[in-house]
Amino acid sequence: MDADQLNLGLLLLRVVVGVVMFAHGYNHVFRGGKIAGTGRWFASLGMKPGWLHAWLASSVELGAGVMLILGFLTPLAAAGVVGVMLVAWIINHLRNGFFIFRPGEGFEYVMTLCICGLAIGALGPGKWSLDHALDIEFTGWWGFAITAIGGIGGAVALLAVFWRPPRKEPAAT
Repeated sequence: MDADQLNLGLLLLRVVVGVVMFAHGYNHVFRGGKIAGTGRWFASLGMKPGWLHAWLASSVELGAGVMLILGFLTPLAAAGVVGVMLVAWIINHLRNGFFIFRPGEGFEYVMTLCICGLAIGALGPGKWSLDHALDIEFTGWWGFAITAIGGIGGAVALLAVFWRPPRKEPAAT
């Protein structure tokens, strides 16, 4: 494979995932119910306090989005994608099945972004990135390890400390 083909593919993957993440964070903060509505939604899913998780998730989405677009500290940005999408997958989408068009939205969308984040961590940013221009290289398996441990580990720690799923009311007899 030509090096330019590889760098173009990595640039496209980074930019598309980065734009999606940035748009997602922007929507949480500035559109719809804004950050207050996002906080109430997080609280309804069992993430307490909701306002804190609304700001955490939105900030990670905005920051990781910009970092991926620029190819800056790419394994950390990719870890942000993995962490946020894994939490969304577990607390909201998993119980709804695979397809996004199912009631409650299935997990295909967040799964795809999560795996793209892991792939970016494994492949690195490519030569058309700030990481390359600034000689910030995570060679070998280090980029993937940072992404996987940071993203998956961060999601697991966040869920263990803060997630309190709503209890289902028993059926009336």
